[in-house]
Amino acid sequence: MTSRLCPVNVHRIERVIRAALGLAVLSLVFIGPQSAWGYLGLIPLATALLGSCPAYTLLGISTCPRHPSPKAT
Repeated sequence: MTSRLCPVNVHRIERVIRAALGLAVLSLVFIGPQSAWGYLGLIPLATALLGSCPAYTLLGISTCPRHPSPKAT
């Protein structure tokens, strides 16, 4: 069951990359320049955890592989 508001549209590999990128950017709050700009890392981290990208939804993009529909017998 998919939700129209928050459909899963991010592939598993992309989710891992987004999570790693989000954590790396978020680490800038604590390490390095200690800038508040590091909180922008929460965006890719959230989309990785949810599996849904709002920009993809607006543009009608999905990197998830399509699951074959069950055959009716």
